[in-house]
Amino acid sequence: MNKNSLYKGCLEPLLLKLLNDNGRMYGYEITQKVKELTVGELQITEGALYPLLHRLEADGVLTTEVENIGNRPRKYYKLTEEGEKQKSHALEELENFMRTMQLLLKPQTI
Repeated sequence: MNKNSLYKGCLEPLLLKLLNDNGRMYGYEITQKVKELTVGELQITEGALYPLLHRLEADGVLTTEVENIGNRPRKYYKLTEEGEKQKSHALEELENFMRTMQLLLKPQTI
């Protein structure tokens, strides 16, 4: 099984947590931070990241700020108030999912 397909459903909560922890981030910075934190195990592609960022922005979960760095505009993403609520819910769902997987992978005998 391709490990990227396993990570795909976890991308939104991970993204929301990163933005919560770091305040605001731009796309490439997000991909590099995930790569760094997972010691290269998880590498988010632009094709996975940007559609998610755009959807979350359209849903009011994220807001953006554009800042010129040299001659290039850089788009920063930041959680909105709704994004803060969404982050908590998404992380709770992910933690529940991980607990359920642990029950299946390592069942406790009574």
